[in-house]
Amino acid sequence: MRIRRSVGHDHDHAFRDYHAREVEGLSIISRRGMIKAGLAGIAGLSAPMLLRRRAEAAKARRATGGRKSVILLWMAGGPSHIDTWDPKPDRPYINRGPFEVTQTKLPGVLLCEHLPKQAAMLDRFTIIRSVDCEKSNHEPNKVMQTAHRDAAPRVNPKGDLIPCIASIAARFRGPNHPAMPPYVAFQRSRSHIGYAGYLGKRYDPFLGNDAAKLPIYDLVGGDTGQTTSGELFRPVLGLNVERLSDRKELLGKLDRLRSDLDSDGSMEALDSYQQQAIDMVIGRQAQEAFDLAQEPERTRERFGKHLWCQQALLARRLVERGVSFVTLDLSYHTASGTWDTHGDNIPPYGGISKGLGPLLPLFDHLITTLVGDLEERGLLDDVLVIAMGEFGRTPNMGTQDSTDGRNHWPVVMSMCLAGGGLRHGQVIGATERDGGQIRERRVTPGDLAATIYRHLEVPLDATWQDNRGRPHSIVQENGQPIAELF
Repeated sequence: MRIRRSVGHDHDHAFRDYHAREVEGLSIISRRGMIKAGLAGIAGLSAPMLLRRRAEAAKARRATGGRKSVILLWMAGGPSHIDTWDPKPDRPYINRGPFEVTQTKLPGVLLCEHLPKQAAMLDRFTIIRSVDCEKSNHEPNKVMQTAHRDAAPRVNPKGDLIPCIASIAARFRGPNHPAMPPYVAFQRSRSHIGYAGYLGKRYDPFLGNDAAKLPIYDLVGGDTGQTTSGELFRPVLGLNVERLSDRKELLGKLDRLRSDLDSDGSMEALDSYQQQAIDMVIGRQAQEAFDLAQEPERTRERFGKHLWCQQALLARRLVERGVSFVTLDLSYHTASGTWDTHGDNIPPYGGISKGLGPLLPLFDHLITTLVGDLEERGLLDDVLVIAMGEFGRTPNMGTQDSTDGRNHWPVVMSMCLAGGGLRHGQVIGATERDGGQIRERRVTPGDLAATIYRHLEVPLDATWQDNRGRPHSIVQENGQPIAELF
């Protein structure tokens, strides 16, 4: 069977609004060219804009320093809350499901038996069992990644234009290091990952799949034995550092010719932003961040050879070197997602036992290894780790003529957080006895967004504009940072 790789050239890219195919002035005629190699544009496209925004923020005395960042482990398809973080062991089988439970480091708190590592270090985690996921769906997965109820393209034709939290962070925070992109995603399918929408494609994710050598898995999680080339940063034939330096010098001369028309000094500032932008392209910061060979063998062995685990190690390397937001698409399949466990008779995802069951030990190893590694490196207080999907799953087993799966349940879901210098070792909220409804402490998508923005030092009163110039708050439903975490 021929497996089509999920990252190709048939999707929109971050440079469409720059009219890259229109020749103007000094141009590089190459299909791949610097569109592939440029992390955030060449010679003053998006990188100078990000750098300028950071300078403006600093001038306004808004905090922009430090290494505050987010790693989102996106469990595409919607993991069952009852079979992971909110077990119901005293309920009948049709409700509780096939898994047993395990005691955790927090007295009286139980997790699924297949999450023993997380259970043993639950003092470093917060479990939220009362997340309101109303209107969330998948293909595409929008509501929870945007924290906006209207971001549902199936019912709202403009739903996919509402910017995701990560792109808003890219817009208002930018990268923590000017040589790095602000938002990186490892994407299995474009329908799984949040994009910038109305903010403009310059705030779309930089797709890291081909920037590192990674194993290629088929649609059901089989290792094909092949790897990606990892040649994203290899110079294009005929385009080298010297030519880029010449281009930088020419741009500097052109800008100086225009500087006599500059009345407020913005042109002079732009010179420095362009310099940093080209330095970002020809420098080694990004190339080294994506190079797993630079990690000690012991660390690589600790994370393991699985694709998702290697991407988790890359995520740590990226935030360590200045990326503000990294999203990992934890899915093998390019459709609704590997965590969409409707039933064993509904391929390719399977049901709870045969579908979800094998995923949980892998996820357990991934998240605990990532959190432990961040802690050992002194990064955990700066990096907020979030694991979640788009919704929970039905209280009762059995869906679509299957007895071993669960259907979508956009009523309540669970999620977990670690790091970020927040207060952990707790469970927030609760569901009813069967796990079907929120019983106490409803947490909305707006609350989640406000929590992330506070961590990233993004002003909660910031707005973005739609195509008619109307402002929209980045925090919906009067969302507030989750007080128990601060």
